[in-house]
Amino acid sequence: MTPRPASTARRTLLVGAALALLAGLLVLLLRRPPSDAPPATPDQTAAAPDPAPPRAARLHWFIPDGMRCDPDLFRVFQWAREGKLPHIRRLMQRGSWGYSIPTFPSHTPTNFATLLTGAYPRRHGVADGPMHIEGHPLARPAVGGFSSAARKLPAVWSLFEDLGKSTFLLSMPGSTPPELGPGGITVRGRWGGWGADFPSLIFERATAQRARSLARGARLFFLQQELTRFIEPAPALDWELGIASQSEPLEITLELYGATLHGCLLDPPGDDRLGYQQLLLSLDREAETARLAPGEWSDWIPLDLRWNGITVPSAIRVGLIRLDAGGWFRIRVLVDSLNPLIAEPSRVATELGSEIGPMVDFVDNYPPQLIFYPEDKRTFLDEARMSLRWHGDVVEPIHRRYRPDLFLHNIYTPNQMLTSRWWLGYIDPASRRYDEATDQEREKLWGEVLEMYRGLDRIVGEALDQVGEAGLIVLSSDHGALPLDHWVRLNNLFASRGWLHHTPDPATGAPLVDWQRSRVVYLKMYHVYIDPEGLGGPWERASGPAYEELRREVRDALMSLADDQGVRPVETVVRWEEAPEYLDLPRNRVGDLLVAGRAGYGWNEEITDDGAIFDLPLKTGYKQAIAADDNPGLWTPFVIAGPGVKQGHQITTAIRHVDQLPTILAAMGIDPPDHVDGSIIAEILQQ
Repeated sequence: MTPRPASTARRTLLVGAALALLAGLLVLLLRRPPSDAPPATPDQTAAAPDPAPPRAARLHWFIPDGMRCDPDLFRVFQWAREGKLPHIRRLMQRGSWGYSIPTFPSHTPTNFATLLTGAYPRRHGVADGPMHIEGHPLARPAVGGFSSAARKLPAVWSLFEDLGKSTFLLSMPGSTPPELGPGGITVRGRWGGWGADFPSLIFERATAQRARSLARGARLFFLQQELTRFIEPAPALDWELGIASQSEPLEITLELYGATLHGCLLDPPGDDRLGYQQLLLSLDREAETARLAPGEWSDWIPLDLRWNGITVPSAIRVGLIRLDAGGWFRIRVLVDSLNPLIAEPSRVATELGSEIGPMVDFVDNYPPQLIFYPEDKRTFLDEARMSLRWHGDVVEPIHRRYRPDLFLHNIYTPNQMLTSRWWLGYIDPASRRYDEATDQEREKLWGEVLEMYRGLDRIVGEALDQVGEAGLIVLSSDHGALPLDHWVRLNNLFASRGWLHHTPDPATGAPLVDWQRSRVVYLKMYHVYIDPEGLGGPWERASGPAYEELRREVRDALMSLADDQGVRPVETVVRWEEAPEYLDLPRNRVGDLLVAGRAGYGWNEEITDDGAIFDLPLKTGYKQAIAADDNPGLWTPFVIAGPGVKQGHQITTAIRHVDQLPTILAAMGIDPPDHVDGSIIAEILQQ
């Protein structure tokens, strides 16, 4: 990636706009009567001006996370024309469509903020997910990019509220803590640090090796709630429920968020097979709640959870991922994503839950947990289908019950599939793992990916049916995904240079940064922090000759880094002072050096005992810290249909995410706010 202040796509748009303006002036000149033409007489009737195009009063904007759409491989528009995505085809026929380019670093919080404000990160302030600011220790993020408080500009929902319009926000990153007034509805949000948010869990039989290998990777965003919990079984005692088992029954206790579910591993009698084959579940050891074989799920089980000392009515669904004959187990527990303490007003959670049931918001989590065992893939697909089904089912009730003028809807499942272990690396020819799959296997994988896209297509169809021809419907996304071939462990590189020091985690023994003794550290997603005096305590930006010399050495080390094939993974390194000019990022929320990578190489923050800089990841897809301009796999769809929008029109060149909001507002006859950086895509608007 070569740093550049302006993109090729934007220059093309500007040139096109200039040519269109010149053409319009020429038409006007040609239409003017000659100077010696006689004046109009009173009986001549002046031509009536063209009526203004109709404007939509309502907007349904569906923004699935990680919906890759590019001209070469994920040919969504071609799939639609072929009938594989019939509802997106309907949307294309009724409107205009094309590709949109994310802003750096090509991941969720930054690009959602860009879509929702029409501004670049240098102005809206969301430079990353985990962000660090001066005066706060680097050991933990000081600002979370998914929080509404991180954004320095108002989102589109605030604009609609100012216009007196009603709003419904569903699972929208950047929407919590809620910003809407009494007339607005906010359901969930994602990782905004608000409400009783209970991540789903995996319970696994404890082994020291597994616990150490996961280390921080067993926690949400590596620092927060547990996502995988290791437990040890014991002989089943004090069960009043009769237990029949050839082998000694083993009890496990699933404790989650203040509630307890009891389990018993059984070796059913009357079977020639020896070893554990079933999981018996009970809330009280007196009555059977469910009995599962590997691959099976329970029904939803009502359960009261605890959050900040408050009882929260909820429900769980248990899936037995794997159970070995010797008693090794891996269990998935889904937690209803919707409850009264994560919706505002709270009654909405009860109303929607009573109508369509418990919510599965998205599959897996971050960091991914369903990537370690072959059986995880089956569980992943089960969860993905539950998620897509719920999000499809909820569209009609929301429109019917609440009739919002603005409905913003997000689902995280596409991102989770394309950045997981099981798909992208074997269907994208750019991946080093592509040839590891046979043609038959690849056909099956493509079928599973298309099933996910058909789930999105169904949601689009529900929106079309509910909004009708009088409303505006938009389909877009925050980013696509690229194959991930190599982890590049930058902190191992810095440790090898003596710039970073680490100590063992007391709980797992895994290496942790020793902040006091470390002078250079990489932190997600693209930041390198540097201080020749050490990085412990509250962080303040260093300066002076020693700082500049160390920063130069670090930059040289990054630019000269190469793998065993001689490939250099670092595309460019930008100093913090240059962040607005070259990457459209704010200076006060970035590291001392900003590292953009070559496609296929992903930066990894974790330190390993072996000190290896290059490693083969389990997951095969990613999107962070890559320049999207030169990588169409990161591009997304932009489809817009409704009054005032040309029908069946393909946008002539890829637009940028900042262009979407001003174009949507223009189609609705609303003036874009002054803070908008994007341009109106005039070619799609009816004149």
